[in-house]
Amino acid sequence: MQARILIERWVDLFNRGAAEALGELYHDQSVNHQVPLNPVHGKAAIVEQFRREFAGAEMTCIVERIYEDGEWGILEWIDPVGLRGCGFFQVVEGKIKFQRGYWDQLTFLKLHRLPLPKDGR
Repeated sequence: MQARILIERWVDLFNRGAAEALGELYHDQSVNHQVPLNPVHGKAAIVEQFRREFAGAEMTCIVERIYEDGEWGILEWIDPVGLRGCGFFQVVEGKIKFQRGYWDQLTFLKLHRLPLPKDGR
């Protein structure tokens, strides 16, 4: 699967809150590093991360642009409350092998009226 097509599928599943289906897009030994957070290793841990995130906040990803260069895809996004970010997806053998996301955690927490971290991170 091409990176662009996989990212479009990822956005659709993300917007439906489909953690298990999202997991099927990842390699078993994949890494998802949302930069404000610690990296998550392995498909099972990534699925669990999505479950927690979907339970904690109503999130919607609106695509602004998708770029593709070989096995890499880049997603620029915005959400309905104004948060912006981007994600980098390395697609190997039709699955996400590595993902890195950049977004502002403090803005996310404030916009979704979630508690701020106690350790200041």
